[in-house]
Amino acid sequence: LMRPLQGCRGRGAVVGTVTLCLAAGWALQTPGGVSLVVPQPSINATVAQNILLSVEYSCRGVATIEWKHVSSWGTTKIVEWKSGNYVNISTVYKDRVTTFENGSIQLLNVGMRDAGYYFITVTEEHGTNTYGTIIVNVYEIIYEDLHFVAVLFAFLAAVSAILVCFMWLCNKSLHLFQKKMTHKLTASTTEEIELETIEC
Repeated sequence: LMRPLQGCRGRGAVVGTVTLCLAAGWALQTPGGVSLVVPQPSINATVAQNILLSVEYSCRGVATIEWKHVSSWGTTKIVEWKSGNYVNISTVYKDRVTTFENGSIQLLNVGMRDAGYYFITVTEEHGTNTYGTIIVNVYEIIYEDLHFVAVLFAFLAAVSAILVCFMWLCNKSLHLFQKKMTHKLTASTTEEIELETIEC
């Protein structure tokens, strides 16, 4: 009598486990679930650099992805697209944004005005949505000032070299002029001496 009961109990556990797995699978396939991962929530960039605002989303249905930029200059919608469908890029970002299937975007040639908060909203077709934020700091290239100083130094060095050459040429010309004058004076003195000798 004990053996059949143990067998039933064992089969009941297996049936219960299978039922639980099927229910979990059914729950996973029912609509209404979006997840979003933002691996790098803060990005430091320099002017004129290209940056990748990297995210990874998953959902059970078709998702709509929207990116917005919020800064001290205001809020700007960058891009919105539906997975596998249209892509609507704002005219301000028309030639500067590349979109990716995983929800990421790339911004080309960033400037100081691109600093701020970037908000992504992923909305699943049944209304469920999730949000993510990336902070972007944009810095001016420090060596631009050093570059200016280096160019100015090179310019001053070139001007100094030209002035030194000019002074050298002036000095040479002066020596040649003095030599010529000395030669003329010597010739005229010799002439005078010769004239005096003839007169005597």
